Amino acid sequence: MASILVLNGPNLNLLGTRQPEVYGFVTLEMVEDACANHAAKLGLKVECLQSNHEGALIDTIHDAKGRHQGIILNAGAYTHTSIALMDALISVEIPAVEVHLSNIYAREAFRHSSYISKAALGQICGFGAQGYLLALDALAAHLKDAGAA
Repeated sequence: MASILVLNGPNLNLLGTRQPEVYGFVTLEMVEDACANHAAKLGLKVECLQSNHEGALIDTIHDAKGRHQGIILNAGAYTHTSIALMDALISVEIPAVEVHLSNIYAREAFRHSSYISKAALGQICGFGAQGYLLALDALAAHLKDAGAA
């Protein structure tokens, strides 16, 4: 059974209480539960991790090689600043999908740039927590097409 790493970056541990007008009222635990349930329907398993620390996120991506067949990454603000996260994704050669709860292109101009997208199969933004499930669908289809699932 293919395994997908669902990796969340800084401040996402505050989902449900942090700026609900932007991010909604869904908690990270609810997102992770929804991912696990949806993955099971797709014949996948997921491992979820959140960290506010860039190095921990990079270490987790490095550790994913040989353990996971796909990565869903919501890098939060690191999306717009972290060449190191981009390099980590490129280095492990695991298909990744970038996810954002809000539509980053409808927000401040500095959010319109993504280092993560340069290393990802694609980007899903603006659909709230549903974006994670769309990312699972996309990875499941990609892995099937690649003969890995």
